[in-house]
Amino acid sequence: MADTVQGFSNVRRTRFWQKGFLASQSAYVLAALIVIIAIMALLSPNFLTPGNIANITRNFSFIAIATLGITLVIITGGIDLSVGSTMALSATVTSLVLSGLAGAAIALFPGGALILAVLAGLATAAAIGFANGFAVAKLKLSPFVTTLGTLSIVRGLTYVATYGRGAFPTGPDKDLFIAVTAGRLFDLIPISFIYLLILAIAMYLALHHTAWGRYVFAIGGNESAGRLTGVPVDRVKIQVYMLCSLAAGFNGIIISGWLGSAPANLATAYELTIIAAAVIGGANLAGGVGGAAGAIIGCVLIEVIRNGLVLARVDPYWQQTLVGCIIVAAVLVDRLRSLRNG
Repeated sequence: MADTVQGFSNVRRTRFWQKGFLASQSAYVLAALIVIIAIMALLSPNFLTPGNIANITRNFSFIAIATLGITLVIITGGIDLSVGSTMALSATVTSLVLSGLAGAAIALFPGGALILAVLAGLATAAAIGFANGFAVAKLKLSPFVTTLGTLSIVRGLTYVATYGRGAFPTGPDKDLFIAVTAGRLFDLIPISFIYLLILAIAMYLALHHTAWGRYVFAIGGNESAGRLTGVPVDRVKIQVYMLCSLAAGFNGIIISGWLGSAPANLATAYELTIIAAAVIGGANLAGGVGGAAGAIIGCVLIEVIRNGLVLARVDPYWQQTLVGCIIVAAVLVDRLRSLRNG
């Protein structure tokens, strides 16, 4: 019987590059990234210097953590346009609480004020995510319209809390706050990159080695079928939106530490870059497809191009145009690959 099956000439064998990661859009984007890095290195001798590599690593980490979160939402077939505003409000709350606790008794405990301030910022982000998730899962509102409204509400609250002037962290834990958000490991690796790696590994394990991860993909693949098979759709959706907002809030706190302040306009329009990075990395806006590796690759590609344009002294206004072209190209490549494999 085995010999008979092996004798069929119309059975096509799957090549190694047609399965697993190599068959994904992320692999194509990674190949393009390697080519672009090689070209940039040839065009500019400063591109691969340790200092510039550290800058690239730090800069893409500033959006990559939030991209991990929004990738989870996109996998479920949703979208979150409020991530930029969430970054700003979380950073603002953290700075305000840190300053407000400067003279409190808790400040006598080294790092106590910092811990409470960061928890307050993350709690704010979690509340925003819960509101988004509840509206989408329980009230059945459109994710696009819901999060578009949240974008405006949260940004407005940021301006109200600071009177449009922003917030500045002060107190005895200020230096510690700067160290844990903008410091460098061994004076070389940005601490934000370390956080990114930890969160990316956690996301990979959660998506591919837990029942919860299978639920996330099932909701994006076919929500109705997921409900019929016992997937707790509403609960998982709320959790996903909360994780997305928590990632954005944490990202905002890190950026404010690097800036030394939390301006009211922090992360304005970042949601466009974050969504673009997720889509470029292989997340399908229709749901069911995406992952941590693709999210990071997409962020690196955008930052490498931006950095290369700066070194080449290209007009910065062209950057957004190129990002849009890359998104269209990434979607086109994925579409052609799907038709070929189909």
